[in-house]
Amino acid sequence: MPSTKQTIDELLHLASLHKDVPDANYLVDKYWSQGRTVYGGLSAAMLYMASKSQIHSLRVLRSISTNFVGPLLVDVPFTIQVEVIREGKNVSQVQARAIQEDKVAVVAQCCFGENRASKISVKNAELHDLPTPTNAKFIPQIPKVTPKYFRHIDLSINDGGIPFTGKSSTSYGGWMRYTTAPENITDGHIIGLIDAWPPTVIQMLKWPAPASTINWNLEFIHPHRDVKPKDWFAYKSHTRHADAGYAHSEATIWDSHGKVIALSRQTIAVFD
Repeated sequence: MPSTKQTIDELLHLASLHKDVPDANYLVDKYWSQGRTVYGGLSAAMLYMASKSQIHSLRVLRSISTNFVGPLLVDVPFTIQVEVIREGKNVSQVQARAIQEDKVAVVAQCCFGENRASKISVKNAELHDLPTPTNAKFIPQIPKVTPKYFRHIDLSINDGGIPFTGKSSTSYGGWMRYTTAPENITDGHIIGLIDAWPPTVIQMLKWPAPASTINWNLEFIHPHRDVKPKDWFAYKSHTRHADAGYAHSEATIWDSHGKVIALSRQTIAVFD
């Protein structure tokens, strides 16, 4: 497969075949890189797809907690190991691991659950005030600074600054979508989008410095309404705390209809 033609659809599809091909080798090219490693949103999405392949189709993703244990290098083969930890009457707990050169690189714990009848119903009515992109403000492609995976994802920044520009803001607000529209939007595609946003605090720095997500917890709100592959998703994130080289942020994600679809929290290490 030519490296310039690796698409999100192809990579997620390969991972979705894990149940039938558990010993498959995967390789992600440099155009999905974040430094020397695979873009974290893509690795989490692939582990989700491999986990989903083991689960009854009526059980949808309720949460995924991803730990980025070590580097998952681009252009180096890796395997995925999936373990169904428990499958109860309504909920399944699944762990997936990306293994590269005999080392664990990424671990994802997924919780899948079926809808059930309940007397409790509390709708998330949180709204955003972000205008839909027209003249979008994208993160510029700066060699050796901007991660290469940005060529696959459009981020339109409404609130917040470009990374490493010495801003006082500690939050982001804006929109995201795939540059080339996928065939359809699945939860795997949404996972792959959400992590594209830079850590909220690195816009405060005046010069480039490494920053890495250690843990990412993502909760999905179901049911989702159908969205078109070219639709934008809204995103608002703020820093809860940052000190001693670590930052903690949380975010809310809306679909194009203005409905909350996901809640995100991250622990980030900053090496400034």
